[in-house]
Amino acid sequence: MFNLRGFLFAALFAAHTGAVSAAEAYPSKPIRIVHGYPGSSSETNARHIAQRLTEMLGQQVIVEGKPGATGSIAAEFVAKSAPDGYTLLATPSSVLGATPHLRKVPFNTLRDFAPVAPVGTFSFLLVAHPSVPAKNARELIALAKSRKAAMTYSTTGVGSAYHLAAVMFALQAGIDLLHVPYGTSGSSAMVDLVAGRTDLGMNSPVFLLPLARAGKLRAIGVTGSKRMASAMDIPTIAESGLPGFELSGWQGLLAPAGTSREIVMQLNAAIQKILATAEIRRIWEEAGLEIVAWTPEQFAARLRDDYERYGRLIQKIGGSIEQ
Repeated sequence: MFNLRGFLFAALFAAHTGAVSAAEAYPSKPIRIVHGYPGSSSETNARHIAQRLTEMLGQQVIVEGKPGATGSIAAEFVAKSAPDGYTLLATPSSVLGATPHLRKVPFNTLRDFAPVAPVGTFSFLLVAHPSVPAKNARELIALAKSRKAAMTYSTTGVGSAYHLAAVMFALQAGIDLLHVPYGTSGSSAMVDLVAGRTDLGMNSPVFLLPLARAGKLRAIGVTGSKRMASAMDIPTIAESGLPGFELSGWQGLLAPAGTSREIVMQLNAAIQKILATAEIRRIWEEAGLEIVAWTPEQFAARLRDDYERYGRLIQKIGGSIEQ
């Protein structure tokens, strides 16, 4: 006689054990980490993570560049990939936070991604050419207000996080600054800044700190809420002349929306273990990155906050930042 109860129990048990087996089997093939900025710190740090994930997970983790459209090509590729944990996006915060407010993008920041884990947070660094007679934010603001012509500043390009940080600084300080955008690598911006063809620069401490230490540039202040562990002698902009100023970025890994929570949590735990190692802590500190132990939910909340904050800033300046 057919036993319906027994059949249903067996079917449910098989489905449950199958799901468990599928979760336990991940990963069963190579994982791809896609980024949009070849030669950038995002790529470099993704490779550090990929190497160690390969060792931890027992599957090859490959880093692949898809440059173009200020990171949007890479973001779109991942957003439209299968939500199975085998395609991840390595990106700086500006791609998902600022870019969608500046131009039409083929993805939705808040709907198309499942935040996995942060790689690290970082402050930007505001520097001046040594010929500029200002040593901190207070002196720089006073100098800018005293000049008839606007001081110039260089960044890696219109709409970059560095550009928006400089715009925010100028707005809060009540000064006029003239933007001189360069390519995404920033090398030309550094050359011209060191040569004195621009007055100021806003960029990553990774590129600017060595030049400041060598006396080729002068560090004015960091944009974050606290001083960097690798440069405790450089004050924040808030403490050196512009109270309340704060803007920082992050690098992180995200999966396509719909990726199972089990896979997201497995990857988050693995990345947090990697970030806790002494070797990575040393590398990150030298690069000006701060390690943060965010859960996927905390990472999603930060992504949402940044998206809304950049939106308000861009709206405040009329949606156009060609300045």
